[in-house]
Amino acid sequence: MTRQIAVVAFAQSDHRRTTDELSEVEMLMPVLHEVLARTGLRTADIGFTCSGSSDYLAGRAFSFTMTLDGVGAWPPISESHVEMDGAFALYEAWSKLLTGDADTALVYAYGKSSPGSLRDVLTRQLDPYYLAPLWPDSVALAALQAQALIDAGDTDEPALAAIGARSRAAATANPHAQLRGPVPQGDHLVRPLRTGDCPPIGDGAAAVILAAGDRARQLCARPAWIRGLDHRIEPHSLGARDLTDSPSARLAAEQAGAFERPVDTAELHAPFSSQEVVLRKALRLGEEVVVNPSGGALAANPVMAAGLIRIGEAAARIHRGACDRALAHATSGPCLQQNLVAVLEGDPR
Repeated sequence: MTRQIAVVAFAQSDHRRTTDELSEVEMLMPVLHEVLARTGLRTADIGFTCSGSSDYLAGRAFSFTMTLDGVGAWPPISESHVEMDGAFALYEAWSKLLTGDADTALVYAYGKSSPGSLRDVLTRQLDPYYLAPLWPDSVALAALQAQALIDAGDTDEPALAAIGARSRAAATANPHAQLRGPVPQGDHLVRPLRTGDCPPIGDGAAAVILAAGDRARQLCARPAWIRGLDHRIEPHSLGARDLTDSPSARLAAEQAGAFERPVDTAELHAPFSSQEVVLRKALRLGEEVVVNPSGGALAANPVMAAGLIRIGEAAARIHRGACDRALAHATSGPCLQQNLVAVLEGDPR
């Protein structure tokens, strides 16, 4: 029988435009203390630790080793790192717990986008031979996707504006969000995307604790059981893809069991309003599904942590009884290139 793994605790920082007065470790420490306090665990009780971050954001190699000072790497711990969003670190930790090598895992992620030009930094993930030399930035590429959706008749500019307005209205109930309430749609940043269609740039961190079987029930009154988890990737070349669809997200959702029964909540990592249009179609989310009740990435988008936050927010709703079955999504790369889908469930009430 497959071992059952659950998210038993979630914590995140207040996401801010700048945190010049804090190092990555100082930004992360309160989050780690909070997530451990939610379970009563100490660092020594954690069987496996995995983190997600980016050296490009930090501006130095092996930058993740600094944050191990915050975790406490002595006595020696079982630890790993992914140069990706923390959602993919959670995938590694989930796999580790499935093997039975550990009963608990700490997953954390962080990113400070404020020190440099995020739009330029993100070009480093593009195909180095054909696309990167043209220097298209992340907003320009998202605008290509948005225009393709408009040309296909899947959306229009007022519909995109409504997505941004709904997301930031939902974020009024989220004390950690960077943008809350009415936000001007603004001028075109790269047509057809306006500033209101784009995510805020800011700094932030998040952490979750996973636990297996009976250990999860000991640590959390209502664990968020991971019923399925999968990630897939699109071709690297944008010219080989239909930007109005996301087969990788659909396949990941299918493999995770998202289509077996309806979900009542979906936390989608859609940094641009147009990407929610793509994901709703690929993931077969009807109007009855509550999408991004936290405000999503349009309200706070700490790079390398935003995907993990989607899983954490979905799990937190299950913990407090606000939903029973949720889908959480994370993405990496331009125009939804790589997609991860998790299906979470609470015990029957």
